[in-house]
Amino acid sequence: MLAAGIAAPLGFSAPAVATPTISKAAVRMSDVPPVFSVVDDPNAKEEDPVFNPNTFVQTLPGISGPLGFFDPAGFCSSENGADGAATEGKVRFYREVELKHCRVAMLAALGYPVAEQFHPLFGGNIDVPSFSAFQQTPLQTFWPAVVFVIAVIEVFSIIPAFENPNVEGWAIKSSHVAGDYGFDPLGLKPSDPTELYAMQTKELNNGRLAMIAIAGMVAQEGATGAKLF
Repeated sequence: MLAAGIAAPLGFSAPAVATPTISKAAVRMSDVPPVFSVVDDPNAKEEDPVFNPNTFVQTLPGISGPLGFFDPAGFCSSENGADGAATEGKVRFYREVELKHCRVAMLAALGYPVAEQFHPLFGGNIDVPSFSAFQQTPLQTFWPAVVFVIAVIEVFSIIPAFENPNVEGWAIKSSHVAGDYGFDPLGLKPSDPTELYAMQTKELNNGRLAMIAIAGMVAQEGATGAKLF
């Protein structure tokens, strides 16, 4: 679940634990500008379409008030993206990376303070701030093995989702839904597209809040050297 890339702020909005109810009209493709536009090139055929990454990203979940669509760095710009005009695969890659970081941050934001109060592993003797707890465990000696396990999990998430890296580079297949790896043991995934869109937006907003929260926790303990509570 860990991502090695940078979490790009696709459609970033102010952190929120819930979003307003989204009607079906709000997500109809007819309500947004066309993702493709006609090439403005005298040498091109009139019907040749050009992919517009900025328009495409605004059809994805994760955009809500009060900021709405928020991409100040221009990662999804049609002119000056991170590597020039972003492709659909690259936009989907940014979203995949952001979502992975969201999920890890939500787990971390919960586990970070809880572990400081409840830590039965290793005999319960490691009673230190979470910031430095790993260095106090026997796992510190075997950190290459820990990294290897994380890498295996990451590789298995890459295989079904990524395009051929020799052709597209870091790009996600258009058939892959961001974060969907068939793991839903509680059956929480809605079957209705509108409800799914709303749930995906809520997950992203909660994950963005968690990324800010865990960054603050780490910064606080790094500066003070003491537990959060």
